[in-house]
Amino acid sequence: MKRVKRKIIKIDEDLCDGCGICIPTCPEQAIQIVDTPEGKKARLVKEFYCDGLGACLGSCPTGALTIEEREAEPYDEEATIARIKGTAPEMLEEHLKHLKEHAQELPEHHGHKLPKGVTTCPSAQMLRWAEKEEKVAKEPVKLRSELRHWPIQLHLVHPSAPYYQNADLVIVADCVPFAYANFHEDFLKGRVIAIGCPKLDDIEAYGEKVRQLIEIAKPRSITIVHMEVPCCFGFGNIVRQALREARTRKKIPLEDIIISITGEKL
Repeated sequence: MKRVKRKIIKIDEDLCDGCGICIPTCPEQAIQIVDTPEGKKARLVKEFYCDGLGACLGSCPTGALTIEEREAEPYDEEATIARIKGTAPEMLEEHLKHLKEHAQELPEHHGHKLPKGVTTCPSAQMLRWAEKEEKVAKEPVKLRSELRHWPIQLHLVHPSAPYYQNADLVIVADCVPFAYANFHEDFLKGRVIAIGCPKLDDIEAYGEKVRQLIEIAKPRSITIVHMEVPCCFGFGNIVRQALREARTRKKIPLEDIIISITGEKL
């Protein structure tokens, strides 16, 4: 089989403790637990079972799962469905749902037609819902911003800035303030923030900046707030890895909050 350059899951066996939590979160059933001289470890069953979309990323408690781009066997949808039917037929519906949500991101070179109705990734899918009716009519209220510092974009923030020192740091995905109506009151008031997009921005640079914030600013706490779409879960892995790599003895509490596309806290 001809190898192509594409995105695929990378499993860091030094971080993997063989817990197996990732297995049911992979709709393609592409991950298995094997016995190694270092103990139980997660590994890919076959490269062509992994679509590289990262549905499993947010499940790993140690941050052993990441996405890399390298030479690999192309994703094979027909072989994947045959495997699911043989090993975990109850996961077939979840796989087809996953396929529909991520169709726009699937590699074109696997050569198979997509099922009817498959259109796009949830981060790019066109959706619309009705406005929620208020039970009680309210007069328009002008709210004030709770933002108390600048810059806030993660690439631009200065870890040595006085407002970051020993503060409650909130790392926010770009879309959150637009989806979550009470963002200023619930997440920004009395805190400092840094924002970014784990799908479109330079993730490696983000990891280094978060590590600097941890080492230099020594935040009192860190809260990650991101959207429910799978590509947004990368922020959690970035922060957890930065916490492991940071040269500090300070124990920093970490909270991970997920926001639905309809603006609810999950």
